[in-house]
Amino acid sequence: MNEIDQNVAAGEIIDVEEYAKAGREAPAGVRCRWRIRIDREKYVVEVARMTGSELLILAGKTPPERFKILQKLHGGQVEEIGLDEYADFTPPGVERFVTLPLDQTEG
Repeated sequence: MNEIDQNVAAGEIIDVEEYAKAGREAPAGVRCRWRIRIDREKYVVEVARMTGSELLILAGKTPPERFKILQKLHGGQVEEIGLDEYADFTPPGVERFVTLPLDQTEG
């Protein structure tokens, strides 16, 4: 069962990966910052959700149309996030993100 953390202070940084591994869920409505991992780098963001395109740009993968981004969940599940789809950092189980270049086609 997931534990909702009621002790998050305003402005606190929530490490998404640590929360996922501990099975904790961040409370909704608390104004905090989020530490997310994309590939091997960690980033602190002010919002609880971002589009696939925003995540790729944050990670320096430009133009974002040449990459795809995958959301890794606790337990090994992987979901692709479309460029215009939102990745929400608040649900339990969201661990990190991985980028992959799209295959180049000749022609």
